[in-house]
Amino acid sequence: MFALVDCNNFYASCERAFNPYWNGRPVVVLSNNDGCVIARSNEAKKIGIKMGIPAYQIRTEIEQYNIGVFSSNYTLYGDMSNRVMSMLSSYSPNVEVYSIDECFLDFSGFSLYDPKIYGEEIVRSVTKGTGIPVSMGIATTKTLAKVANKFAKKYKGYKGVCIIDTEEKRIKALNRTEISDVWGIGHRHAKRLEKYGIRNAYDFSQMPKNWVRQQMTVVGERTWKELNGEPCIDLEQIAPAKKQICTSRAFGQTIADIEGLKEAVSSFASICAGKLRKQKSCAQSLMVFIHTNNFREDLPQYFKNCVIKLPVPTNSTPEIVHYAIAALQNIYRKGYYFKKAGVILMDIVPDNAIQQNIFDAVDREKHKKLMEVVDRLNSGYSRNNLSLAVQGGRRKWKLKQELLSPCYTTKLNDIIKIKL
Repeated sequence: MFALVDCNNFYASCERAFNPYWNGRPVVVLSNNDGCVIARSNEAKKIGIKMGIPAYQIRTEIEQYNIGVFSSNYTLYGDMSNRVMSMLSSYSPNVEVYSIDECFLDFSGFSLYDPKIYGEEIVRSVTKGTGIPVSMGIATTKTLAKVANKFAKKYKGYKGVCIIDTEEKRIKALNRTEISDVWGIGHRHAKRLEKYGIRNAYDFSQMPKNWVRQQMTVVGERTWKELNGEPCIDLEQIAPAKKQICTSRAFGQTIADIEGLKEAVSSFASICAGKLRKQKSCAQSLMVFIHTNNFREDLPQYFKNCVIKLPVPTNSTPEIVHYAIAALQNIYRKGYYFKKAGVILMDIVPDNAIQQNIFDAVDREKHKKLMEVVDRLNSGYSRNNLSLAVQGGRRKWKLKQELLSPCYTTKLNDIIKIKL
């Protein structure tokens, strides 16, 4: 048996965890630079606030319904996610952290436990221990556990836990699950399946296996088997290394001078390099892109990127920043007001499988020791104590902070000052 634990309205719940005033009240969380709605509480959903809608289009609703509006605070969300996953790992020896707010638990060998009672205990303990409400779906496959989780979220009668453990429950659940809501079936496949009269998950599960494989390859066949109760998607206890790493931001104010862009790009490159080292990888190439605000029709538009092949795969911050700035200088043009920039590291390989270059003059052992010291000093609660000089200065590129929620989990002084 597999269990999928999903945090309810995760970003909004994180904001509420440290500000109980918003419990039971509508809350929305905005994207970078307070652009669009990326998370909504149930109360905001009932009002009719749609996912992805630009914030300026719901100003009337915000005032009319007294909606709590927060800028996204990914440091807070990451720390709260770690707390939830840490608690969940104590309930099963085999755990797969699927995303920032989802986790699979393997209940194999738990035959002496009543899954309903055990699941309710987990939901109750995690919700109380972290302040983040969670729901759980339990079934014989991961895909069916996903289906069960949706019902656990939707219907209060399940008390946060829905179990699909009989054929009758499986058929009933699949009949009530739209084909577009099935894990592993994207929007494009859902549209094509609907043309064949396949409206829900049960319709799909009744199609011939050979037809499914022909239409949707082996990936679709795997989903079909899972919906029919045949486990074929294993638990991934070790997250696979990322094949690309990107850091990008929209600026609070447009930037015209190259110095401001250098500060932003060097900081983005530094973040990417840190992520590389964390997953013990190196990048063989990088891309830097910049663009203006396409919504400002009164201003000239410019969109450009530059890809640089690195001489030797690396995860050294000074080296990656050096080439990122070189790429920026290659694409920068005067006379434009830039709204966004980003750095993408590509062609990522393990750091223990590096193809050396006979003409390489960089002391890589020295860089490695330096980065180990920097990562150690910047870890835990003391983040970004050390950075390159090019990352400092006026910081014009930083995002607007008016609505940003406090970093309660990383600033202990703020915790002390909380007044409930």
